Amino acid sequence: MDQKIVKDLVNEALALNESLFLIDLSISENNKIQVLVDGDHGVPLSECIRISRNINNNLDREEEDYSLEVSTPDISNALTDKRQYKKNINRILKVKTAEEELEGILTEANKDKIVLRWKAREPKPVGKGKVTVEKTATIEYKDIKEAKVKIVF
Repeated sequence: MDQKIVKDLVNEALALNESLFLIDLSISENNKIQVLVDGDHGVPLSECIRISRNINNNLDREEEDYSLEVSTPDISNALTDKRQYKKNINRILKVKTAEEELEGILTEANKDKIVLRWKAREPKPVGKGKVTVEKTATIEYKDIKEAKVKIVF
C-alpha cells in the first residue's frame, strides 16, 4: 500500500473543509490504514464518513486488501499540531518540558508559543502564612515534550 496515494486522498477530502486537518496517518504491514483527523471546531461523524468514503472510492480492493479506520484523537492523545492548541484555549493543559511539568489554563496560542496561567499558594513576603498568587508561563512549541488536555468532571 502506497502511503503517498492514501495521504493525497486524505488531503483531497480535507480540502473540502478548511477547518479539518490531518494529525496522523499510518499503514501497518497488514494494510490497516489508520487516519487521525482533528478540526478547529471538532469533527462531526459525517466528516469522518466522508473522508473514509473518499479513500474507499479511490482505492481498488481487488488490487490490494486493506482495512480503513478514520477517527479523531481521544483525550488520551497528546496535542501534536499548533491548531490543536488554538482550539483548546481556556482549557486546562498539562505540559511537560525537559525542565518541568506545568498545569494551567491555556490563555494564548500563537505561531511560536503558548501561555499558561494558574494560581499557586506561596509564603507571604513578610510574616507567616501563605498568599494566593497568579502565575504565568510562556512556553515555546519547540520546548514542549508533551501536552495533554486535562478533563475536569
